Amino acid sequence: MDLCVRTLQRWKKSFGDGRRGPNKHARKLSIEERAQAVKVACSEGFYDLAPARLVAKLADQGTYLASESTLYRLLREQNLLTHRSRAKKPEKREKVETIATRPKEVWVWDITNLRSYTPGYSYKLYMIEDLYSRKIVGWDVLQSETDGDAVPVLKQALQSEGITGVDLRFHADNGNPMRGAHMLSTILSLGIKPSFSRPSVSNDNPHIESLFRTMKYTPAYPTKPFSSLEAAKKWVRDFVAWYNSSMHSGLSYVTPNQRHEGLDQVILESRRTVYQAAQQKNPIRWTTKHRAWPQPVLAKLNPYGTRMVC
Repeated sequence: MDLCVRTLQRWKKSFGDGRRGPNKHARKLSIEERAQAVKVACSEGFYDLAPARLVAKLADQGTYLASESTLYRLLREQNLLTHRSRAKKPEKREKVETIATRPKEVWVWDITNLRSYTPGYSYKLYMIEDLYSRKIVGWDVLQSETDGDAVPVLKQALQSEGITGVDLRFHADNGNPMRGAHMLSTILSLGIKPSFSRPSVSNDNPHIESLFRTMKYTPAYPTKPFSSLEAAKKWVRDFVAWYNSSMHSGLSYVTPNQRHEGLDQVILESRRTVYQAAQQKNPIRWTTKHRAWPQPVLAKLNPYGTRMVC
């Protein structure tokens, strides 16, 4: 490639000599100072101290060797930063992502309050939802909130779905009824894999929380407290029947019952055929491709949001 002489002159004038001298900072410790800092950190009276404590102790003695960060770096370079406490060394656990690819694979559950006319008292709604299909597979309204009360609800859901619980993952938050000894021992004895939300994380069980919101904000939800336990059970029974047979926006507008039974693929394919025929009949009315009616294949609880108990 030919270059003009003026171009070379301009480059030299603009950039000059780009070569640099030795990469040594004026404030950098010398080799002797680095060796002395490591020697002191490993000496009697200092070898069991973290750099943060070491610099403080040296300062009390009127000595300054290096900054805390520099000591950390020097010790790290010499592989001298090791776990020395009697406490268990921290372990990096593999992140668990809860994904459902079929019905009866992952269930989520929680408890919510239903108002009563008794001041300071409310009925407890236990509800279990299938993560893949969003179907409510188990529920009950009780007068108390304990892990023992939750066990019959779980067993009834297993019986109604015709499964034993082996290889089923059962997810909940960190409430006392969820982590109680009775509930946990029952889950493990049935071969169910329990998982819980991370501590102090409020959105690790979002689907069941969304279900409760849908229930309490539906127009049919009573504006007044429930008059009795039987009245609360009757209303929840009607809601469950309505919810499981209503179109769900998160399922491409098929019902939880249809997705749970494996009918969603046929329904969505039929809708695609209808839209394709409509586009072919009047192509001028379609500026883009017709609606795809996608089938949500995976159902994620909360990516990397859960931790296994066992």
